[in-house]
Amino acid sequence: MKKRILLAAIFILPVALFTYFWFNSARENQFSAPENKTSQDAAVAGALAKQNSNTVAIIESNFARVQPMPSRLGSASAGSSLAPSGPQASLQFTNFSPAIVLENMSRAIHQFGTMFGGNPVGTNPEITSQLTGNNPKHINFLNAEAGMRVNTNGELVDPWGTPYFFHQLSGTDMEIHSAGPDRIMWTTDDLVSK
Repeated sequence: MKKRILLAAIFILPVALFTYFWFNSARENQFSAPENKTSQDAAVAGALAKQNSNTVAIIESNFARVQPMPSRLGSASAGSSLAPSGPQASLQFTNFSPAIVLENMSRAIHQFGTMFGGNPVGTNPEITSQLTGNNPKHINFLNAEAGMRVNTNGELVDPWGTPYFFHQLSGTDMEIHSAGPDRIMWTTDDLVSK
């Protein structure tokens, strides 16, 4: 009886292991995506080609100012942090603290959301249009005296003249991103308000 159990275990164990690894590797091969950048770019281009022009415009607007991450973040032994990537710009539109202007922007969007049951949506010019009166009640939520300025392209701009980046977190929460004094998005001096 013990011999039969031992022989069965010796026979069944390798078969079970072989079956497990064979199915596991087949499943990994089935779900693995192409790893080269060219095929990924082609897949994205194909997906964008199937979208309507308004959707593509929104996507392009949201990612137009995204800067690639630096390939090296600095030497770990030096212990230094990233320095701003561009020259510091002086305030162009207001003498208010940039943090106060950003808070005023956040408050205007919150007021819009409270009145209409949700934040304005779209690209920066679309959000600006809604905040300046292109809404059901034709109310202007922006106050130039509070540092909220619109450039000639119809975009809300930070105190340095760079358009804000609006990131919709939910129907009632929006992140407002200012490029900061170096006027380059996604660097260490950026200001963010939720």
